[in-house]
Amino acid sequence: MDAYRSRARGPRTAVRAAALACCAALAAGCTAPAVPAGRDGGATAPAGTRAAVPMAAGDLQSQYQRVIKEVLPSVVQIQASHDLGSGVVYDGDGHIVTNAHVVGSEKTFQVTTASNEEPLTASLVYSYPEQDLAVIRLDRVPDGLKPAVFGNSDKVEVGQIVLAMGSPLGLSSSVTQGIVSATGRTVSEGSAEGGTGATIANMVQTSAAINPGNSGGALVDLTGQVIGIPTLAAADPGLGGSAAPGIGFAIPASMVRTIAGQIVKEGKVVDSGRAALDITARTVVDDRYQPVGAAVVTVRAGGAAERAGLRPGDIITRMGDRPVTSVTSLAEALAAGRPGLRTPVTYVRDGVEKTVGVTLGEQ
Repeated sequence: MDAYRSRARGPRTAVRAAALACCAALAAGCTAPAVPAGRDGGATAPAGTRAAVPMAAGDLQSQYQRVIKEVLPSVVQIQASHDLGSGVVYDGDGHIVTNAHVVGSEKTFQVTTASNEEPLTASLVYSYPEQDLAVIRLDRVPDGLKPAVFGNSDKVEVGQIVLAMGSPLGLSSSVTQGIVSATGRTVSEGSAEGGTGATIANMVQTSAAINPGNSGGALVDLTGQVIGIPTLAAADPGLGGSAAPGIGFAIPASMVRTIAGQIVKEGKVVDSGRAALDITARTVVDDRYQPVGAAVVTVRAGGAAERAGLRPGDIITRMGDRPVTSVTSLAEALAAGRPGLRTPVTYVRDGVEKTVGVTLGEQ
């Protein structure tokens, strides 16, 4: 699975879908303890066992309903001029966090909250495509607006049950269920179909059904805390680039708080925490058209690469312990680093391979 697509278009543009959905599809497998066989070969449950299973199922159902009742009022529908997505109420001042690819290049939006049937107007505060996050603000804060609680995504565990909330295909206040399939994924989203082209680290992978309109919504644990913002769906090249079932990604809540908090306070991102080489690059292919490296095209004056002696024409083939075969793999290697970290970079210049230490800059 080497291709990813952002999906957040509403029903009007479902055919050319671009933004992510994330409705997690869970098979929450509850298994009962083994029981001895009866005289007819069938299972005979010990006394009390049969009653315990429906009780456990009822407890889980009650927990789902409690979380939905608690969190769903904090999830909104965002309508741009042509596209539709979701958002999460960030604070009581009307700030709403969503994906950058949901807002696109637009500045004003219609927002439908759980407590208002009529859409409210909202304006863009700031969009940060590098992390595919944006904050908009309601022009009028309605009564009863309820901020979500953002959890600590560092504590998210594989197998954890999650609920996805948003507006798939324009169906507002929709809820589905899933599990956390993996954590710590570094994923590059495409830009051809509505994504920002960002490479995002530490994403939460979830068993997510991909439905246009869910981008920017909430991935919630059973304590009622938002652990991520659904953002990406995997695309299977073997299926013509269509969505691969059960593979979705969410930006972790800790990163959402970091970026959205800066936007709310400063009006922009002042400390991205994202490493940079301060270059532009292009993918280099061999005579069999296979990618073999990232060629430096331009070097920013005074930037990390120039200080280390890199120059246009150098072909980067490794960064740290990661092989670099393309611009995408270079971006993924950078996503795993941090500003100020000194990292060995291997490159080829005039047919000779060299390695130099580079102190990474900041995007």
